[in-house]
Amino acid sequence: MPPRSPFTPSRAVQGSDASYEEPTFPSPGMPSPVGYSEIYDPDLKAQVDLECEAPKEVQVVPIDSAAFLNLNTNATTRGDAQAYVELNELLGSTWQQTARWAGYEENLNTGTGQWSPSHVSYLTFKSLIQLRKVMSTGAVILDLNASNLSTVAEKVVDGLLDKNEIRPSERDNLLRALLMRRSQSAGPVVTASGDIEMQMFSVSKKRDGADNIEGSVVLSGVLDSLEKPVVAFVRLTDSMVMESVLESSVPVRFFFILVGPGESGIDYSESGRAMGALMADWVFCLEAYLAETEKDLTNAIADFMDCSIVIPPTEIQDQGMLQPIISFQKKMLQDRLRPSDTRLAFGDRVKVEKAPEPPREDPLARTGVPFGGMINDIKRRYRHYISDYTDAANPQVLAAIIFIYFAALSPAITFGGLLADKTEKMMGVSELMVSTSIQGVIFCLIAAQPVLVIGFSGPLLVFEEAFYAFCKSQGLEYIVGRIWVGMWLIVIVFIIVAVEGSFLVRFISRFTQEIFSILISLIFIYETFNKLIKIFKTHPLILNYDHLNATADNPFHPVMKEHVEVHPDGNVTIREMEVERAYPNTALLSMCLMFGCFFIAFFLRKFKNGQFLPGWLRRLIGDFGVPIAIFFMIAVDINIDDAYTQKLVVPKGIQVTDPKVRGWFINPMGEKKPFPVWMMAASCVPALLVFILIFLESQITTLIVSKPERKMMKGSGFHFDLLLLVTMGGISSIFGVPWLSAATVRSVTHANALTVMSKGPKPEIEKVLEQRISGIFVAILVGASIFMEPILKMIPMTALFGIFLYMGITSLSGVQMWDRMLLLITPKKYHPSDAYATLVSTMRMHLFTLIQLICLAVLWFVKMSNFSLALPFVLILTVPLRMALTGRVFTVKEMKCLDADDAKVTFEEEPDEDVYNESPLP
Repeated sequence: MPPRSPFTPSRAVQGSDASYEEPTFPSPGMPSPVGYSEIYDPDLKAQVDLECEAPKEVQVVPIDSAAFLNLNTNATTRGDAQAYVELNELLGSTWQQTARWAGYEENLNTGTGQWSPSHVSYLTFKSLIQLRKVMSTGAVILDLNASNLSTVAEKVVDGLLDKNEIRPSERDNLLRALLMRRSQSAGPVVTASGDIEMQMFSVSKKRDGADNIEGSVVLSGVLDSLEKPVVAFVRLTDSMVMESVLESSVPVRFFFILVGPGESGIDYSESGRAMGALMADWVFCLEAYLAETEKDLTNAIADFMDCSIVIPPTEIQDQGMLQPIISFQKKMLQDRLRPSDTRLAFGDRVKVEKAPEPPREDPLARTGVPFGGMINDIKRRYRHYISDYTDAANPQVLAAIIFIYFAALSPAITFGGLLADKTEKMMGVSELMVSTSIQGVIFCLIAAQPVLVIGFSGPLLVFEEAFYAFCKSQGLEYIVGRIWVGMWLIVIVFIIVAVEGSFLVRFISRFTQEIFSILISLIFIYETFNKLIKIFKTHPLILNYDHLNATADNPFHPVMKEHVEVHPDGNVTIREMEVERAYPNTALLSMCLMFGCFFIAFFLRKFKNGQFLPGWLRRLIGDFGVPIAIFFMIAVDINIDDAYTQKLVVPKGIQVTDPKVRGWFINPMGEKKPFPVWMMAASCVPALLVFILIFLESQITTLIVSKPERKMMKGSGFHFDLLLLVTMGGISSIFGVPWLSAATVRSVTHANALTVMSKGPKPEIEKVLEQRISGIFVAILVGASIFMEPILKMIPMTALFGIFLYMGITSLSGVQMWDRMLLLITPKKYHPSDAYATLVSTMRMHLFTLIQLICLAVLWFVKMSNFSLALPFVLILTVPLRMALTGRVFTVKEMKCLDADDAKVTFEEEPDEDVYNESPLP
C-alpha cells in the first residue's frame, strides 16, 4: 500500500454530515491521541519535516513596522492587531502547550522538548468538518468583560449549562479541568519593543504592520467525565494580559475550548490544531473580531474551507508534483481578497481601482411634483410588465403558489371567524374570502410590487371591533358607516400620494413599531382568554344540565326567542335572537381544542427549525403547521359527538355571513334607517385612523420586501401600491367586505419562496422571480375555497382562538422591546452581546424600555376605554415622542443602539432562525 501524503485534505462542504476514516498519522510533533494505535517516532517525523522544509531564517515580527510574513491571506495581522495563537492540550491533569502560531505553525516535540521549524499548517478534512459542526451547537460568548482565566472559565461553564450542553453534575468537574495548571515550554522571544521572534520563511515582500499583538488561547483535550463533547468560543471586550495563560506577556482576545469524552469520535488534537490555524488566519480573525452572532462564526469557518485545498489520498512521488498547487492557491487567495469588502482592506493591502457603482434610485425620494412619486413607480415598474408574466415559467413559481395558498387561506379563515364574532356576523369568512380574492387579483394585475400578498391583519381586526362598538353605542348602522369611512379613505390617500407622503414611513422607527406589535400581541392573548372565560360562564361546570333530545337531528339546536324593538316613529321590529344554553362538557372540550390547536401549531413551528427529518420535509411540515393543527382539531371534535362546540359560521356558496340582516350591496344612505348626515362628514376621523393602520403595515412591508439585500431588480411601488390598495378598500366598502393591507408575514414568505439561491457551501441569493402569476393564482384559489363550506363549517371556533393565541405569542419573538422587557428581570451576566445591551449602560437601557412600557400602558388604556377608536392616533404620537427623546434624554449613539433598524433579511431559514421575526406587526 503506498504511503499516504502528509498533505491532508482541508476543504469541506457546508452542512455535510458525512463520516470520514481516522487519519493514518498524528499531528506533527504531538502525542498520539487516546486510542491511537500507530507507532509514532517524533524524531523521525522531525527529520521528515526538516527535509521538506524550505530554507528558513530567524525573523522578527515587529509591531511598529512591516511584518515579514507570508504573502497569502494566512497572515498574522488583522489590520489592527498581530495574531499570536497557542494550543494547549489536556494531558492527564495538566494543560500542555503543543503548538503555536504567528502566521505559520510550530509544533512541540514532546520527546525532545524542542520546537519544530515553522511551516504551513496542514489540516485534516475531518477536523474542519467536526469543528464547524460543534461550533453550531456550542456556547458563543461575545464581548465578555473579564480580566482573568477563572472569570472566563466560569462564564463558559455557565453558558454551557444554560444551553443544556452539560449536566449540572458536570459543572464543577469541567470548571476544575479548565483551571488546571499549565505546563509551558520556553516561549517565543519577545523583544523589548514587544515584537515576537519566531522562525519564519523568508519572503521578498512585506505586509502592513500591526499596532499591537493579541493572543488567542485554544484548549482542547479528552475529559471523560463529560457525557458528550462541548465547545465554547469567547471574545473579550478588551484584550487583557492574563498571568499564566500564555507563555509570553501577550494580551489575550480570544478563547476556544473543546473538551469531551475520548470515545466521542472527535480527534481533539487535530480539531485543536484546526482552530489554531483558523485563529492565525487574518481573515477569520477579523470575522471573529466583528462577529455579532454564532452564525457569523460558522460562516467564517465555511469561508476558510472555501479557500482551502483538498489533496486526494494518493502517493506524491516528489515535491515537484506539488508545484501546481502553489499556483492554484495563489489564484484562490487573490479571489479571497474581495476588494469590495472594506472590512478586509487595510492601508495599502488592497489597491484596486474600481468604478463607483451608480447610486440606487430611492423610491421614497420626493420629486416636488404632484403625484411625482407615483409616476416614477409606474415608469420604473411597467417597463417590466411583459417579463412579469414570462418570468413565471419556472417550476419554483408553481411550488410557491401551493405554499402561499395555504399561507393565505389559514389567516383568511381565522380572521374571518373572529371578525364574525366581533361584528355579530355583519362580516365573516365569506366576505373576507371574496374581498381577498377579488382585490388580490386586481392588485397583482396592476400593482408596482406584485410580490406583496394582501390580506386582513390583526390591527385591522382591532379597528373593526372598535368601530363596531362605537356604532352600536351610538345607534348607527355599522355596515353603512363603513361606506363613508371608505369614501373618506379614497380622499385621504389621493391627498397623501399627491404630496408624496410615503416618505413619512422613514420616521416610523422600531420604537413605534415594537410598541404597536406588542400591543396587538397582548390584545390577541387577552381576547383568547376572554373568549374562553365567556364560554365557561355560558357553559358552567355544574351537576345537572337541561335534558337533551338525543333522537333529534341536532340535539344542540339553538334556542330562538323573539325580540321586539319599538322605534320612536311607532314602527315595530321583531328579531329572532339566538339564546345559548348550558351544555355539558362544552367548556372543557373548548379549552382542550383551543390549547391543543395552539400547542400543535407552536410545536410544528419549533419543529421546523429543529434537527429531525431532512430540512425540506421539516420546513414543509412547519410551514403548514396552522392548517395541520386546525384539521387535527376538526378530527378530535368530530370524534367527540356527545359534546357541543361552537362552529365557524360559513354560508353555502357565495352568500353573506348573515343574509337576514344584509346583502352584497349596501345602501350608502342607510339600510334599515337613514344614516345621519353629520356622521357622513364625521367619518373622516375614523377614516384617518384606519388609513394610519394600512399605511403603517403596507409601507413597512414594502420596505422589508424591497431591501437591497433581496436583489429585486424591477423596483417597488410605495406610492402607487398605497393608492391602489386604499382605493380598492374604499370602493369595496359599498359591498360590505373588509379592508385589506399588505400582510407582512405572507409577503416575506412569498418573496422567500420565489428566491433563487446559488449552489455551494455558502448559498447566496441570485435573484427573485418577480412575476404576477403566483399572486393571481393564490387569490383565485382563496376565492374558490369559499365552496369548501362543508369542511369549513366543521371548524370549532375555539380552535381558531387557539390560532389567535398562537399568533399573539409567536409575534413576540424577534421583537427587541420584548427581549429588553425580559432583561428587566435577568441578571446582567446573562445579558446578550447585542449592541443595545453592551454599548448602552444597563440603567439607560432599562429607562428606554420603561418609556416604551408607559406608552404601551397608555395605548392599552385607550384600547379598553370608550375611546378605543382613537388608538391609531395615539400610536402616531409616539413618533414625535421618539424624536424628542433623541438628544435630550438619550444621546444619538444610544438611540442608534436602542432604536436602530437592524432587522436582518432572511432568505433561507436555518436552525434557530425564523422568517416570522421580520414581521413588525402580527
